[in-house]
Amino acid sequence: MSDTTQTVQSYIAMWNETDADERRELVAQTVTEDASYLDPVMAGAGIDGISEMIGGAQQQFPGHRFTLIDGPDAHHDRVRFTWSLAADGGDPVAIGVDFATVADDGRMRAITGFLEPAA
Repeated sequence: MSDTTQTVQSYIAMWNETDADERRELVAQTVTEDASYLDPVMAGAGIDGISEMIGGAQQQFPGHRFTLIDGPDAHHDRVRFTWSLAADGGDPVAIGVDFATVADDGRMRAITGFLEPAA
């Protein structure tokens, strides 16, 4: 398993972690201190800002989980991957493609998300 694959798996795990302290720890392991996240509906900056943003998304979609559905594809310091968000056993309410730059230590530095139409 490559470092990029591990980083993306950690990224998906941080979006699924509902305990705020454990989520913050996962975020700190996955993104840099100065990381930024931006998609069409939310934004976050830094470890605390991104962790709080994820908590807000979880409140909006209780009982839903993120799943990696394609990737990661990586080259140089860039990575992209596709995910879905669905309730257990349900159809996805969101599908997205995220693009990230990766720092020298393997953590994500800047993440940009694009939402795709859910089926």
